[in-house]
Amino acid sequence: MAGRPPANGRKSWLAAAASGLTTVAVAGLLALIAGFWIYSAPGPAEGTTVALLRKGAGVTEIGAELQRVGVVRSGALFAAAAQITGAAKALKAGEYQFAARAPLAEVLRKIRAGEVVRHQLTFPEGLTSQQAVAILTKSDVLTGSAPTPAEGAILPETYDITRGEDRGSVLKRMTDAQDELLKTLWSRRQAGLPLETPEQAVTLASIVEKETAVPAERPKVAAVYINRLRRGMRLEADPTVVYGVTGGEPMGRGLRQSELLTPGPYNTYLNTGLPPTPIGNPGRAALAAVLDPPATDDIFFVADGTGGHVFAATYEAHLRNVARWREIERMRKSQAELSKPAVPAVKPPK
Repeated sequence: MAGRPPANGRKSWLAAAASGLTTVAVAGLLALIAGFWIYSAPGPAEGTTVALLRKGAGVTEIGAELQRVGVVRSGALFAAAAQITGAAKALKAGEYQFAARAPLAEVLRKIRAGEVVRHQLTFPEGLTSQQAVAILTKSDVLTGSAPTPAEGAILPETYDITRGEDRGSVLKRMTDAQDELLKTLWSRRQAGLPLETPEQAVTLASIVEKETAVPAERPKVAAVYINRLRRGMRLEADPTVVYGVTGGEPMGRGLRQSELLTPGPYNTYLNTGLPPTPIGNPGRAALAAVLDPPATDDIFFVADGTGGHVFAATYEAHLRNVARWREIERMRKSQAELSKPAVPAVKPPK
């Protein structure tokens, strides 16, 4: 038939087409294998590497930064992998830490998931709000500023923070945590407590926090002050007087008699009831102790010489405990004097 190519020609054309398709398929397969190898193969970093990815950075900038710090071999290949896998628009800014030889797949997964480095910032129980803000300000991980909240408004704990996080947002987490805890504890408080508001509970807990460094003693100290409030007795708490003198900063010495006799809103040796505000930020245990104190008759306590205290329900027993403490003080003073090196005699000049 006119126009039909010869049979031999058709066979040659089909053979050539088949060969071409085979070549393309092989090339595609090789490219796929190469891509998979690049995606899954160990990365170039010889050790743990940290990368800081800027907020608002695009996939190209992120790839370039990862290449610069040595996490990936090619920023362009990283960007291509992000586009192909659909991760390009889901990459999250922040500080990332990558293990040695982390493959491209793991790098991409971690950034897509937002697994940023978590730093920790610890706020000791009993610190003042001003001291807490000083800790926030000192951290070189955080940015921005934070106002000084009311005394007793924050929950002192260890908090996870991320690089670049705003100091104000961390402070809000601390105040929110305190609000939530106080709401829960107040709703479960022991019946008949001489505390009218949650704020009064925070004030008393701040005193308990300052009175003892022994965790097991917090409930006992709380019970003493609850009993005193019930009886209309003055609290006679040294830490409140210290707060009135120093604003909560360490005094570095014992209280003077003149300071105990100086009138002021925080002098619980002269005033009945609670001071006008907390004297620090109490922790969970102190708050729980004042809202569910043990049933005791104790209304006195004094140092026992071991870092703790001894408690008493009567003034006579308390006086005996005080006498023992004074004797311990005298013995320690005598031992300190004996341990001092002898001063060599100075010979008169000839």
